[in-house]
Amino acid sequence: MVLSASQLAAASGADSPSRLRERANELRAQNGSLSAQGRAAWLSSVSLGTRIEQTQAALVRWQAQTEAIAAQRAQAEESLRGARRTLAVSQQGLADRLRVLYERGDTDPMSILVGSKSMDEAISGLENLHRIAGQDRRVIDQARAARRRLIAATRRLAAREAAARQAEEATAASVAALEAARRERTAMLASLTARQQSNSAEISALESRALAAAAVPTRVGGSGQNVTVTATGYSLPGHTATGVAVAYGIVAVDPAVIPLGTRMTIPGYGAGIAADTGGAIVGPRIDLWFPTTAAALAWGTRTVTISLH
Repeated sequence: MVLSASQLAAASGADSPSRLRERANELRAQNGSLSAQGRAAWLSSVSLGTRIEQTQAALVRWQAQTEAIAAQRAQAEESLRGARRTLAVSQQGLADRLRVLYERGDTDPMSILVGSKSMDEAISGLENLHRIAGQDRRVIDQARAARRRLIAATRRLAAREAAARQAEEATAASVAALEAARRERTAMLASLTARQQSNSAEISALESRALAAAAVPTRVGGSGQNVTVTATGYSLPGHTATGVAVAYGIVAVDPAVIPLGTRMTIPGYGAGIAADTGGAIVGPRIDLWFPTTAAALAWGTRTVTISLH
């Protein structure tokens, strides 16, 4: 059977050299797009990293501010408790003195005047009564004013602390969102890289297939035709792809180049027949069987021009 290269290309369809190279070029263009996307994802990841560092620094500042305000509020609450105790003690002291004066019966200014033996004693009694009353009022007024100030300060500090904690929580949420976005970019970059590597491997395979397809001779199987091939020696027991046992003269070929059953003459080896195939045999390549490993190694791999019969 005689097949031309154009007939082989038509039979193989999408495996023609031009289609294989076209597909390889499509994958190269796709890799270019993937590379641009990967660059954008990398830059976005770097930018997110910078923003995360800045936001984390802001979070540390908010946490420090919240702790400081909480400490101030705790101090103000302690001072407020002290002011309340002072006011309670002052009020209790005033009540005790009033009770003593009442029990003594000399709380009324008129009683002091009537009960005094002299004018000096009366004036001294009245002054003492007013002095005690004034001192008690001042102590109580001061305690009440201090309590009001501390209550207001405590409320302001509580409001500031609540606002600081709210800002701290919002900043922590921002850090979490930014870290999630960076993880997403990292995963995207890994996916893009994996696709590029897969495309590159497929491009290499397509180019190899295109080269092998382009190397198909114009005519194969014709009597007296010469074909230049790469021949490799091997020595393995078993059976061939056609079911016959391996033996000297059994040649493994690419059926797309040399049809199975074709007889040939190999310089340095002798007569052979295409009766086997192999996954590594693509294009103008053949494998020659030898009875020993030493003989196969002695042959090695060489380029020969074979004659087809």
